[in-house]
Amino acid sequence: MNRDICKIYNFPPELMKMAEQAEKNCAGAFEQIEKIAEYCGAKVLKAFSDNRVSEPCFYGSTGYGYGDVGREVIDKVFAQVLGTEDALVRFNFVSGTHALSTALFGVLRTGDKMVSVTGKPYDTLEEVIGIAGEKGNGSLADYGVEYGQVDLLPDGTPDLDKMTEAVKGAKVAYIQRSRGYSLRPAFTVADIEKMVQAIKNGNPEAVIIVDNCYGEFVEEREPSEVGADLIIGSLIKNSGGGIARTGGYIAGRADLVELCSYRLTCVGMGKEVGCTLGMNREMLLGLFFAPDVVAAAIKTSAFASELFTMLGYTCSPRKDDSRGDIITAIQLGDEEHLTAFCRGIQKGAPVDSFLTPEPWDMPGYTSKVIMAAGAFTMGASIELSADAPLREPFAVWMQGGITYTSGKLGVMLAACEMLNLK
Repeated sequence: MNRDICKIYNFPPELMKMAEQAEKNCAGAFEQIEKIAEYCGAKVLKAFSDNRVSEPCFYGSTGYGYGDVGREVIDKVFAQVLGTEDALVRFNFVSGTHALSTALFGVLRTGDKMVSVTGKPYDTLEEVIGIAGEKGNGSLADYGVEYGQVDLLPDGTPDLDKMTEAVKGAKVAYIQRSRGYSLRPAFTVADIEKMVQAIKNGNPEAVIIVDNCYGEFVEEREPSEVGADLIIGSLIKNSGGGIARTGGYIAGRADLVELCSYRLTCVGMGKEVGCTLGMNREMLLGLFFAPDVVAAAIKTSAFASELFTMLGYTCSPRKDDSRGDIITAIQLGDEEHLTAFCRGIQKGAPVDSFLTPEPWDMPGYTSKVIMAAGAFTMGASIELSADAPLREPFAVWMQGGITYTSGKLGVMLAACEMLNLK
């Protein structure tokens, strides 16, 4: 670590010394992260060349978007990179939740059953499913889709035995890879492989859908390579590489992707329509950058985990733990330390660093949420950000960092804010 950074940010000497040691402690973890990035980067480059990406793919279209070469190539590139038969990649997916909702409504029909086998899904999906919100708003429950849930074991691992029984007769088995606002570990591809086998033991016909948000390129394999039928994510997280300004993807079995495309546009048209308005270039460029950007985010996360462990806080995962996503959870103990952490992350942002994060009633969430994010793209959690609901155990979930240098400095500024409380 360059000690001249102190001349720019005036970090306390004791924090600088601790950060240097934390970075040294992460050397082995960083080496493994870079190896994974190299492998994933090779997959991406091969998909670009195999699918003949060229300048005309960047041009885009208007109106109906008939014959949009770039749109068709993007679908093929994503499908190859993610190890699937087909993909639906569109800038007009407004969020990961939108893409997930499109997939669920695309696959499920009245009388079908969906079982979440990894406990309660992320807050923003509760109204989509119909386990929160008012009746009559158009949720899955309103359309006669039954919901079941298999809670995780006390240690946060999947209950494989209950899972096998619960999915009998279900149309969809739903896996959330990332932890949401919980302290359980994010699931690795190896974990998902065990869940897929347990589900198939109970119901070979079940459609296995994985919320892959925050998980792309964290490992060499994706959930689709161990039996997931559909995987879904957001382009303003990992797979957009900090370049894509919006969008999402649904990738998997070709017949299921087609059903999802009917939900996104309309039956009979599906993937054949939809103009791209010049967005193709940034989606392709973002994917090209994604493996290295994800590596920077994971290195930032590992550094934060080690530094705050040294400061006496409980962090998960630790620097050497197997990771299923880019997120580190840090238990800060009380609202004062939580908000101080978020203030520091905001100060380390390249955009809106002068703002002070405040808790607010965020749509789709059941508690007030504080969010620190000064990003080039609003809400892009591949960029350094931190958020938390104001409730016990007052943990913060930190993710992102499109460069390791900026991510590390943001983490150190967060530590500075907390040290100033003492």
